[in-house]
Amino acid sequence: MSGPAAGVGARVVSTVGPVLIVGTGLVGASLGLALRAGGVSVYLEDASPTSLRLAADVGAGRPLSDVANEARVACADRGHNHPGYEAPRIVVVATPPDVADRVIVDALARFPRAIVTDVASVKDAIVADVLAALDREGRGEDASRYVGCHPMAGRERSGAGAADADLFYGRPWVIVAHGRTAPRAVLAARALATDVGSVPLEMNAGTHDHAVALVSHVPQLVSSMLAARLVDAPAQALGLAGQGLRDTARIAASDPRLWTSIVAGNAGPVTSILRELRADLDDLLVHLDAAAELGPLRGGSVGAINRVMTAGNQGVARIPGKHGGAPSRYREIEVLIPDEPGALGRLFSELGESSINIEDLVLEHSAGAQAGVARVMIDPAVADRCVADLEGRGWRLITH
Repeated sequence: MSGPAAGVGARVVSTVGPVLIVGTGLVGASLGLALRAGGVSVYLEDASPTSLRLAADVGAGRPLSDVANEARVACADRGHNHPGYEAPRIVVVATPPDVADRVIVDALARFPRAIVTDVASVKDAIVADVLAALDREGRGEDASRYVGCHPMAGRERSGAGAADADLFYGRPWVIVAHGRTAPRAVLAARALATDVGSVPLEMNAGTHDHAVALVSHVPQLVSSMLAARLVDAPAQALGLAGQGLRDTARIAASDPRLWTSIVAGNAGPVTSILRELRADLDDLLVHLDAAAELGPLRGGSVGAINRVMTAGNQGVARIPGKHGGAPSRYREIEVLIPDEPGALGRLFSELGESSINIEDLVLEHSAGAQAGVARVMIDPAVADRCVADLEGRGWRLITH
């Protein structure tokens, strides 16, 4: 079955199923949930029986083996000699990058009429390996049915237990065609991206890999290396941790096994950016070492620190803002939130009653405190009215 699901709330989709998802981790299971929400029939495969059953139990699809076995039993009862299930029209390989090429080549052979794509976060090496394998096996024509993809979505938690049908909503979905990709394969990939709420865009493999090294892979490594400094940190130091540390170390909780294959698969672009980062760090260390020897504010340390901070300001200013538009400057209001049920909900409700739109929100907690701080970002034009309304309703605001 494909197309819009019966019942209230089903959305109209363009993807024609069945879709087979090979690999039922976070991305694969989330994709299954999103497609099934649009009424698309989804089959699942995974090398791990436990992962496969978990994905099926959360509603991401049905194990392909179950569907095929049921079809065989039904056909045998009717005296037929062939399995009666409908073959996948699209195969999505959602395995780790280090095995994706083999799974793609296998899927192209098993399902000779299906479009095959993958969602790995590395593209250049996978595309090259797939094309080389097909040529070695004399199956070069199968390459027309393969197109790479990479949804720019994820979270620190892994596995089907963390799957979310809205994981891809509003996120870029990169489509990486190669020289032999057929137009119909690209169209199928675009439809798939759009049907799960993503924004499709096309890149070549090399451009994609350098881009994700810069915005994803190197930030992951830097976060992990920073968080590693905390392993032997004294408890007194950790007790001083604020939101800045939590923000920069958040993604260090990601799955080490998955990220090992991702970073190793994109080693070229990653090492290039790490060398640039190392050059900046080495320059800063030279001047800080001089200040440590000669005294504070000496040895050119002020200028070196200022260069780092200014360049960081300039880089942050280039990150797209809300809805992908130009970055916006918001007024930040800090509100003390009691640690009690419903307190944050009451703040949201009362801001809504005052017609104040929350553009962004950060929650901060201090160790041992019975309250937190909500840093609410709002339009500067309504900031004074917001402050007056909140204070009038009894909220405690932190002023600087």
